[in-house]
Amino acid sequence: MSATIISDPLVISTPETQPAAMLVGTAQIDVESAICDCCGLTEECTPAYIGRIRERYHGKWICGLCAEAIKDEIVRTERLVSTEEAMTRHMNFCKKFKSSEPPPDPTVHLISAMRHLLRRSLGSRSTPSSPTRKETQMPRTTLIRSESCFPTLTG
Repeated sequence: MSATIISDPLVISTPETQPAAMLVGTAQIDVESAICDCCGLTEECTPAYIGRIRERYHGKWICGLCAEAIKDEIVRTERLVSTEEAMTRHMNFCKKFKSSEPPPDPTVHLISAMRHLLRRSLGSRSTPSSPTRKETQMPRTTLIRSESCFPTLTG
């Protein structure tokens, strides 16, 4: 991991007695690169954030995208699944899509993976509170036209 320092200018106004004067200072934020243990995505984060994520995911760095997929895996399964088991499942899922060489077009590859994840999540959702077609079938009445919709043209 490499450390980078980012400087963001801060504008601090003085008390209202001197409204025209402005003080400018800089805040330095220590940033490190972290590589996701699932998908290999690199993110720049603060060391404190990296520590919290590693604590949450049993010492592994998980990017935000994979963290959402792990949460989805926990919700999607019908039986109670631990975070560690959901993470293992997701890591196996990512390993299937990784190859020894990078894909020819990484953007298309990412879009394909997101499409697959979306289809999986939409396919597994079932809302028992929503009515199904069989429960709400109402008797069908057909409308019969008594006369033409067009006025009669007389000439």
